[in-house]
Amino acid sequence: MIVAALAGYRVNVADCYDEPLYEVIERVERTGSLGKLDIGALYLWKRIPQGKWGLKLLTMPEAQVRSVTAVAVQAARNDGLPTPEAAAAARTALFPLPGTRTGDALASALILAAAPNRMAVYDRRARKGLAEVCLPLRDGPGRYRRYMELVEQCRIELAEQGAGIHTAREVDLALYWLGG
Repeated sequence: MIVAALAGYRVNVADCYDEPLYEVIERVERTGSLGKLDIGALYLWKRIPQGKWGLKLLTMPEAQVRSVTAVAVQAARNDGLPTPEAAAAARTALFPLPGTRTGDALASALILAAAPNRMAVYDRRARKGLAEVCLPLRDGPGRYRRYMELVEQCRIELAEQGAGIHTAREVDLALYWLGG
């Protein structure tokens, strides 16, 4: 199901859709952090409804935003930790940032930009996709870590089967498509 879903996503979604994500990934690679401009681009890319956090983020000094996100970038890239643990550490590091305290969609987009070959984006559609492949995800603290555990489980199993899916991002795209 996951392999077919990823193929469906690739056929039906224009390559240009992810251009903002790729630009942010390039900047994070150079700078080691995300700034307000990067967060704004990912906010648009992820199509997240704006809450009161937008004004709080805009009034936060850029240096402070970059300081918080630099810690998250380092955590996401920490190859000394298993991927779910690195994801959880990066998620925790983002808590001081407005817009990332509740929900995992925006935070996971920032984490993906930090480590695009290792991390995945969480959203309601990906969660529905997990349920479609009989991997339910429960709510509560640590949800992003649990999500990454399931994504990693899928990625490893698919790689072992020679399915042509090698990254957590490919798994999350497939889950997103399944959950649509």
